Amino acid sequence: MTILVFLVSLLGAMALGMPIAFALIVCALALMLWLGNFDSQIVAQNMIIGADNFQLLAVPFFLLAGELMNVGGLSKRIVNFALACLGHIHGGLGYVAIVAALILAALSGSAAADTAALAAILIPMMRNAGYDIPRAAGLIAAGGIIAPVIPPSIGFIVFGVAANVSISQLFLAGVVPGLMMGLALVVAWAIVSRRDKMKTAPRATMRERGRAFIDGFYALLMPVMILGGIKWGIVTPTEAAVLAAVYALVIGMFVYRELKPSMLYGVFLTAAKTTAVVMFLVAAALVSAWLITQANIPGEISGLIEPLMGNKTILMFALMFLVVIVGTALDFSPTVLILTPVLMPIVKQAGIDPVYFGVLFIINNAIGLITPPVGIVLNVVSGVARVPMGAVIRGVNPFLIAQLIVLVLLIIFPDLVMVPLAWLRGR
Repeated sequence: MTILVFLVSLLGAMALGMPIAFALIVCALALMLWLGNFDSQIVAQNMIIGADNFQLLAVPFFLLAGELMNVGGLSKRIVNFALACLGHIHGGLGYVAIVAALILAALSGSAAADTAALAAILIPMMRNAGYDIPRAAGLIAAGGIIAPVIPPSIGFIVFGVAANVSISQLFLAGVVPGLMMGLALVVAWAIVSRRDKMKTAPRATMRERGRAFIDGFYALLMPVMILGGIKWGIVTPTEAAVLAAVYALVIGMFVYRELKPSMLYGVFLTAAKTTAVVMFLVAAALVSAWLITQANIPGEISGLIEPLMGNKTILMFALMFLVVIVGTALDFSPTVLILTPVLMPIVKQAGIDPVYFGVLFIINNAIGLITPPVGIVLNVVSGVARVPMGAVIRGVNPFLIAQLIVLVLLIIFPDLVMVPLAWLRGR
């Protein structure tokens, strides 16, 4: 019955059009009434405690770094470097989009920001070259969702705080799965585009590639600096976020000189607005998370799926299927914040490594960004590329399937996550 109260209150509030953060608070109030321990101070105290977390400081700084990169010319130079290397082959702009998405993912950790930047730069070029634009838009959307998986990832930060799991280990564990997602897109694009007639750019000379590399050197250095600093223990993820924001600001203003002082207000305002949304969601979710624990909802769900607890692989398939279903209806952050306190006790009870589960959980939620009807990244690319949503959904299908295949492989072969993680830990 407690599970029913939880679901009816949460889904009912959402059905009335209430913002997710307020729906989570309503859900918490409903659980308190059901448990007979209603106290308004619980809501206030848990919201303050939920937001008062040093690790969450990484969120605004990584968001700010992403905004500064786009405005300061770092994103553009990354795309230009990839174009110089790959633009001459058949479907080259598609491969450029994938490589650029991988590099941008290692800079900002924001799927929406990376997708908007790539679509704004590449879609006009693809349109002029005769590409199938809905399919191209789908590819860019599928590339954009690698951002929450390859570190630095805002998704890993939010999950790590909610689940009390090491964010540094989540970052290191996300490297190989993120690269696998990129490789899956390369294979899918090679298959679907092989018969298309499209223009290719002239082959760049070694001198031109060298110039593109030198021009984009400072942008390309950023992921090496961030990941290297975290790997070798020089900086924590929070300190890396500050470093990324300061670096992007300095490079954009004083090296590339595309970031003008007059632009700073708009950049900081955009980052602040996005941060406010994320932080309020986290604060509200941790209220409901506390009530979920008090109501023993994870224990009730464990009883329902007890027959699966003896087989980790089947249990992971069941949990990931649940996340896929929820991800089609909810955005990334709400899904992470709602399901983490429900699923983590089950994961620990079954003996599944929390870091491994966290990686697959975030991949699954990232895939939810390109699944209708919500599909925030689909909306972003549809708006930027000026392509109807229905066409983008059709175009993204081959790449959605490719990403789901990666998820299935990671469930069947957990060593694909754990072995590279052990190596990156230096063990």
